[in-house]
Amino acid sequence: MALSTKPYKGARDFYPEDKRLQQYMFGTWRRVVERFGYEEYDAPILEHLDIYQAKTSEEIVNDQTYSFEDRGGRAVVIRPEMTPTVSRMVAAKRQELAYPLRWYSIPNLWRYERPQRGRLREHWQLNVDLFGVADCSAEVEMISLVDAIFKEFGAPKDSYELRVNHRALVDYLLGEYLGLKPAATRDIRKLIDRLHKMDRSSFIGKVDKILTANERQKGATEQLLAILDAKKLKDLPLQAQKQPAAQELAELLKQLKSAGITNVSFDGTLMRGFDYYNGIVFEVFDTDPGNNRSMLGGGRYDGLVGLFGVPPVPTVGFGWGDVTLMNFLGAHDLLPKLHTTTDVYVVLVGDSSQGAQKVIATLRNGGLNVAVGASNKKIGDQFKIADKKGIENVLIIGKNELEKQRYTLKNLVSGQELELDDKAIVASLKKAAKAKL
Repeated sequence: MALSTKPYKGARDFYPEDKRLQQYMFGTWRRVVERFGYEEYDAPILEHLDIYQAKTSEEIVNDQTYSFEDRGGRAVVIRPEMTPTVSRMVAAKRQELAYPLRWYSIPNLWRYERPQRGRLREHWQLNVDLFGVADCSAEVEMISLVDAIFKEFGAPKDSYELRVNHRALVDYLLGEYLGLKPAATRDIRKLIDRLHKMDRSSFIGKVDKILTANERQKGATEQLLAILDAKKLKDLPLQAQKQPAAQELAELLKQLKSAGITNVSFDGTLMRGFDYYNGIVFEVFDTDPGNNRSMLGGGRYDGLVGLFGVPPVPTVGFGWGDVTLMNFLGAHDLLPKLHTTTDVYVVLVGDSSQGAQKVIATLRNGGLNVAVGASNKKIGDQFKIADKKGIENVLIIGKNELEKQRYTLKNLVSGQELELDDKAIVASLKKAAKAKL
């Protein structure tokens, strides 16, 4: 039986045209985050399982990790996210680092889950984290950075919307305002995180199963629904509006508005599933009806570094997957036409391979990317190969060209032909490349 040509389920093969798109997306990410002063880091793809068991959601640890015991008997996992790893790294050099600390990475991540649109088992993710800032100026910077990335990709402001909430406000509303016990608060919070994946009646039924008969009789279900239906902070109960968490959210919205970010709103249903979040949380949604889903999210997690036995560090971060970004760019017609990085394809005529090497070296030393054809192929076939590869320029080198030291440079798009020496070819192609920028 023949071996399958398909990649592992939920993973992708990246052909050269796919890598060009990936490099464009990653390059744009890097350009913007570095403009904000962030530095790139990386870490091993294998991690200790216990750092995920400590604070990541149970669903990810129990159901979605590629975990196993290595040959030394250690419980390890292929990283499903980067936040515990970067927290470990900061904890390892807690006293040596200069705060505020601005770090980013674009790691390869794996989760064992059902592949679907926008979510695969393997993906890459932009992770951005700011360590050492305790007030909401950190969240303002994070959301401003996200907004700047969208602008860099050419996204109109109405093509995406930002939503914010506060985990401390959620805990107050569920615990103190509704009077739920910690276990019920935790279960309701996890249920709200899945709210948009079920209809309202199913959600109500699940809520009623969590609540006690006395809580239901006092109207806790109806009060919860009223809270979740609130579209603005002022729609919440008055005592909730007076809470420090609500006031912090109001200050965040005020500062973002001053920064010109107006497509942001309060969303009481926004939970973020990870257990380590303890402050403001945020997500960004695509407004296109065909792709109306969360594209990225993050928030404050002040306690994670402290789990490694060092004093905690106030931290805000977010993650943005490459799959959701690619779907967004496609939905809004923002995918650029990307071309091969090869500048010229050398067409060898007859027995010219040896003599052409000096010319080819001159082109490469001049900064050009050069691919070379096979001398045993017909000229027309070599032209077709260059065209199929998307290489716009071909350079013809044969016995006559080598004797004259002048070579025919042809543009396959315009049909223009020039007879030039090797140095003039370098200058001509560089000029043409610069004009495209």
